[in-house]
Amino acid sequence: MDERHLSKRLQAVADLVPDNARLADIGSDHAYLPAALLLADKIKYAVAGEVAKGPFENEKAEINKLQMQDCLIPRLADGLDAIENDDHIDTVVIAGMGGSLIEEILDRGQDKLAGVKHLILQPNIGEYRLRKWLMEHHFQIMHEELLADEGHRYEIILAEPSICPVRYNQRELLFGPLLLEHQGPLFDAKWQSEAGRLEQALTQMAKAQSQDTQRKEQLQAKLNLIKGVIGNDHGE
Repeated sequence: MDERHLSKRLQAVADLVPDNARLADIGSDHAYLPAALLLADKIKYAVAGEVAKGPFENEKAEINKLQMQDCLIPRLADGLDAIENDDHIDTVVIAGMGGSLIEEILDRGQDKLAGVKHLILQPNIGEYRLRKWLMEHHFQIMHEELLADEGHRYEIILAEPSICPVRYNQRELLFGPLLLEHQGPLFDAKWQSEAGRLEQALTQMAKAQSQDTQRKEQLQAKLNLIKGVIGNDHGE
């Protein structure tokens, strides 16, 4: 993979970036995503943020190789600290991390989100917590998709700030309010797999001498939600 050949996952993220966005890609690694968008003339300016020195050096080398120093700015910074006021960032991408880490990055950097109109998030796990944070901080989910890439399933969330309060129920937080409306084979496969994992965990807990009743109830409640959605006939 490089800036001219994005993975299926990163290309799906790139497709959600609005034309002429001023982009901050947090955890950018080699800066392939913003570089690809600049090469396609879809955006004019981007910041590539990295918290680790090694990946930061990688993205600097990539930017220099492409001679994009004037329009793609590498920053060694923790999370949204990579964004400066003069950047006038309106779109933030955070992809390829756990949902809890993305949530922490957003929570710590709330002051950097004042002018942001689009959050494009691709959590590897922990989508529930991330949706809950978005709801509690007045971001409405405008688009969701589920895709498979190199043997893994990924969810991508596009959220935008909302003046009105946003409310999602437990079912919507777990499955995704928009993914629920467009279930398909990939959706079923993901949640059938999760149901099997929960059933196995509950079986093991039942055999254990010490019982964690609260944890057992949590797992059973999640399993019941899943079965209520996918069931044997797609929830019918």
